Amino acid sequence: MFTLLAVLVMTKIPGLSRLSILLGLVVGTVAALIVGKTDFDGVADASVVAVPTPFAFGSPIFAIGAIVSMTIVILVIMVETTADILAVGEVVGTDVDSKRVGDGLRADMVSSAVAPIFNTFPATAFAQNVGLVAMTGIKSRFVVAMGGGVLALLGLSPILAAVVGVVPLPVLGGAGIALFGTVAASGIRTLGKVNYDNNSNVVIVAVTLAFGLIPVVASDFWDEFPDWFVTIFHSGISAASIVAVVLNVFFNVFKPGTPPNPSVVAAGPAVMVREDEARILREGGSLPDKAEPDKAVPNKDT
Repeated sequence: MFTLLAVLVMTKIPGLSRLSILLGLVVGTVAALIVGKTDFDGVADASVVAVPTPFAFGSPIFAIGAIVSMTIVILVIMVETTADILAVGEVVGTDVDSKRVGDGLRADMVSSAVAPIFNTFPATAFAQNVGLVAMTGIKSRFVVAMGGGVLALLGLSPILAAVVGVVPLPVLGGAGIALFGTVAASGIRTLGKVNYDNNSNVVIVAVTLAFGLIPVVASDFWDEFPDWFVTIFHSGISAASIVAVVLNVFFNVFKPGTPPNPSVVAAGPAVMVREDEARILREGGSLPDKAEPDKAVPNKDT
């Protein structure tokens, strides 16, 4: 909470707002150091420079079960990466077409193919970085490339990595509250542009949000399902993405059989009703298809 407070205060200060996350981490770490919540044991034992040894755990082994499991995991990662790419496009105010999404996924998968050679994990996009772009307002790709260079240096210097590892988890969590909140806000802004009139989009959004929240509010909800199913739907992002795509195809692509006003759970906006039409409705009658807009007045009963 102290770290979050520091981030919020510095966001308000001109000249510091774009560094609020970084400075908040520094302030939070110093506060944790004062109260004895940091651990420097790993720093003293770390070397200054170290080059990773390829295939340090042995030669690759190809097993069908592992291949199938990893294929599912990679598909989930690709869904999450796609969502992050779209969110970044929304934050920076640029169009994200299929080509740009494809380029991002190819870069992600090349990294995932190279990473195991150097004994690390497949790459995945982090939603925190989307929030970081939104909060700092820094949208330059050159800054991102410079950040990649810094990460490469950290990867070759165990002592620098150990220093970064000193930051306590509660400090990271305090900054994370603001970062994840901006991701959610970006999604809400995107949903605000959707047309909900005379369609089932509100149903799609409602069911999608529900599936996305299931792993959060009931972590054991899918435990009785097959392992491959749990792997996919235990991630709220992948579950919501899959459900949104399937429901969109069902309601908005396959049009046959769709009623004129299919969304039964959508709340209609306030309407202008003529006094004579209001009387007809109160008496149980029906209105003509089109009203005369020049005679429309607000419904006095409303």
